[in-house]
Amino acid sequence: MKYFRKIIRYAGPYKAYAWLNIISNIFYALFGTLAFVSLMPMLKVLFDNSKKVTVAPTYEGISSLGDYFEDYMNFFITQKIESSGELDALLIMIGLVIGTFLLKNLFGYLAMFFITFLRNGVLKDLRNDLYKKTVNLPVAFYSEKRKGDTIARISTDVLEIQHSFLSILELIIREPLMILFTIVAMLALSVKLTIFVFIFIPVSGIIISMIGKSLKKHSDKVQQEQGFFLSILEETLGGLKIIKGFNAEKIFNEKFQQSTSRFFKFSNSLLNRQNLASPTSEFLGIVVIAILLWYGGSMVLVEKSLAPEAFIVYMGLAYNILTPAKAISKASYNVKKGNAAAERVLEILETESTIQDLPNAKVKSDFNSEITINNISFAYEDEVVLKNFSLKVPKGNTVALVGQSGSGKSTIANLLTRFYDVNEGAIEVDGLNIKNVTQKSLRALMGLVTQDSILFNDSVRGNLKVAKEDATDEEIIAALKVANAWEFVENLPKGIETNIGDSGNKLSGGQKQRLSIARAVLKNPPIMILDEATSALDTESERLVQDALEKMMLNRTSVVIAHRLSTIQNADTIVVLSKGEIVEQGKHEELLQKKGTYYNLVEMQSLA
Repeated sequence: MKYFRKIIRYAGPYKAYAWLNIISNIFYALFGTLAFVSLMPMLKVLFDNSKKVTVAPTYEGISSLGDYFEDYMNFFITQKIESSGELDALLIMIGLVIGTFLLKNLFGYLAMFFITFLRNGVLKDLRNDLYKKTVNLPVAFYSEKRKGDTIARISTDVLEIQHSFLSILELIIREPLMILFTIVAMLALSVKLTIFVFIFIPVSGIIISMIGKSLKKHSDKVQQEQGFFLSILEETLGGLKIIKGFNAEKIFNEKFQQSTSRFFKFSNSLLNRQNLASPTSEFLGIVVIAILLWYGGSMVLVEKSLAPEAFIVYMGLAYNILTPAKAISKASYNVKKGNAAAERVLEILETESTIQDLPNAKVKSDFNSEITINNISFAYEDEVVLKNFSLKVPKGNTVALVGQSGSGKSTIANLLTRFYDVNEGAIEVDGLNIKNVTQKSLRALMGLVTQDSILFNDSVRGNLKVAKEDATDEEIIAALKVANAWEFVENLPKGIETNIGDSGNKLSGGQKQRLSIARAVLKNPPIMILDEATSALDTESERLVQDALEKMMLNRTSVVIAHRLSTIQNADTIVVLSKGEIVEQGKHEELLQKKGTYYNLVEMQSLA
């Protein structure tokens, strides 16, 4: 239950609905019991078995409650038969039965009506918190996790908690109250018979609980496997061109089918255990009823210590215990399943972000002098990527980082934006360590254009407004013009209102990249970080994008990570990296004259 105690706090804003549910459940249980008890006067009239009582009985305490109830009922029936006749008395008794069953079902509906707002409210808030946490966790967190697993937690696991949440409320309030009121009525009818019944109930309870012990373990396996095949699906949709292009459908089909086969096996095991609960509890209940029929029958037929109509009502009440008892056993299984889901959801909610603002972090609203990288080192787990790296980027300058793949160029972009934190050394903006600046204000100073154009399934306008929420159409069009993107956007079917598809797949690579640049232009930050922004483009697209980049970098501080060296010849400083260290530094012409690493890179790209 420790996980549910943590989830239960989400019910706080909806406690009014919880109280209304509890009140409705109290009345539901009360009228559910009275519905069976109300059959007794009707049976008395039918069997003509009511003792004539002409004087109203007096209440003499809880010990004689059964006798008082029976005498009062006989008194009421006597009065009605004498005043209206037996048929009218029977109609009144039938009306009483219908009325109690109607009230029982009315309060049952109200209980479900109120719990719906509570359940769906908890579901909404839990999903909102999970999404917020998913966005707030550092980029590094998702380099180790499968995306499909996170999707499974925010969708199916949360839904499982919602169902379990309803079960646990029934477990705590509705069904125990039904059992309690029923037992009170049974004791009022026959103490001896009730004691006999309760010798057998603990035995059946122990058997039922033994079935459910392994449910949480099996439920956890099912949910993990669901996350795994959702990951495969997400990867498949993202890499469909590669899968088709390499005729790899068979490989991915097999991988998916292996996962769904495991899911099939785990689900069967889980559901078979779960499905065993209902028939087991029903069979054990019928065994108790059978023993009750034998013992109670002897009290009616042999001992003559119990009236036939009282025994019929008693049997109804005994069976009335079975339904909530079955519901409790089913709910306890659901709670075990939900516990596994809650554990997975809380794992994300309780994960501490490794990159957090310090309590006294400053809000930096402008950039005045320079970015300084002081002797930094960084490793992804055990793999060292940067060693003793130092660099100064004065305001207004363009610094280009070049080098072979894996030399640490993109890592610097990730460290400048604090997607990752340095292991040693410090990065400063205007002499202020970026760890002492709030992440939001630091990133507000920076524009980012990545190698992969990250666009969203939205309109052109929606994609640009990510950078500036309150941007006007005029500002959006101006940014598109700077990025050489307006020429194709204005010809789209709905202009800036046109939806560009999932990841912008309705556009070409060059068009997508120009939209990414337009987004950065619209933000209008003082610092621009360009991570291999032209590496995936054809010559014509590269010319347009390069022209757009040059316009964007005017009067700005830019850190350019370059793959194509032709794009950075005019940089103020070119830094050549190899295995995480600076091997050369200078302007394009200076580095060519050295005939070192940079010269060799240029030679390889046929630009010398």
